[in-house]
Amino acid sequence: MTFVSIVIPYWGEVSLLQTAVDSVLAQSDERWSLTVIDDCDPSPDAGLLMGGISDPRVRYIRNPVNLGITANFRKAVNVADGPWVTIMGFDDRLLPNYVSTVLAAAGEHPDADIIQPGVEIVDGDGARVMPLVDRVKGVLAPSAKQTSHIQGEDLVASLLRGNWLYWPSLAFRTETIRRYDFRDDLAVIQDLALLVDIAFDSGVLVRTPAPAFVYRRHDSSASQLALYNGVRFSDERRYYHDARDQAREAGWKRAERAARLRPMSRLHALAELPRILRKGNRKAILAALAHIAG
Repeated sequence: MTFVSIVIPYWGEVSLLQTAVDSVLAQSDERWSLTVIDDCDPSPDAGLLMGGISDPRVRYIRNPVNLGITANFRKAVNVADGPWVTIMGFDDRLLPNYVSTVLAAAGEHPDADIIQPGVEIVDGDGARVMPLVDRVKGVLAPSAKQTSHIQGEDLVASLLRGNWLYWPSLAFRTETIRRYDFRDDLAVIQDLALLVDIAFDSGVLVRTPAPAFVYRRHDSSASQLALYNGVRFSDERRYYHDARDQAREAGWKRAERAARLRPMSRLHALAELPRILRKGNRKAILAALAHIAG
């Protein structure tokens, strides 16, 4: 049976995990499985929460030691037990139509490797918001009024101009994502690197307009913290240089130009610079300035 394997790597606040798990249990389409990977969180709360769920589609795995984000992404792909897999953030939640939306798109587009449903944005308190970064994503993305089918250089160039996808909301064809690996040297933007690798191999992305996922954007997320310690923009600058070379080797001039200019990534660094300056981390300041300058 075709179904979506939802995997949640966990380390953090159990109340958010409960909301995420409840959103899976509340799916209108029952064709799903759920695996929570507890990355050896010091608290036993996640285990207690998951132990109270008797649904046979739900399982709980606790790592004996803390593996970190990259190893947990790999593990999430390996434990997926369905033809489609979603690596969901424990602080995000599904709308009740998530599974039905993904499977409908998969049925209508049998060549799809990645499915991006519509996404709603909330802040740390769960209130609907639309910050600048998400408004920019909306401009970069294909029209939200109809289903979009993108692949090859079109997809690579689009993502390198600015990553408009929401990683935790994406459903991947399991056999596709298992052909690739996450990069240990790109802990914060490894999602973009893997997506571009799939696109370079002519992977097909399908974007559906129906909102089906709620993405939580807050200052304590790993990606936000990486802005203030110098990791984020240092990694981005190095990755875009690699992507430029990869596009040049493929003969994809539009993609090469997008990687060289990286307009939205530079603008992101420029927009975050005042906050980075206020934080006062010299490494972060130098990384942001270097990224803006080229």
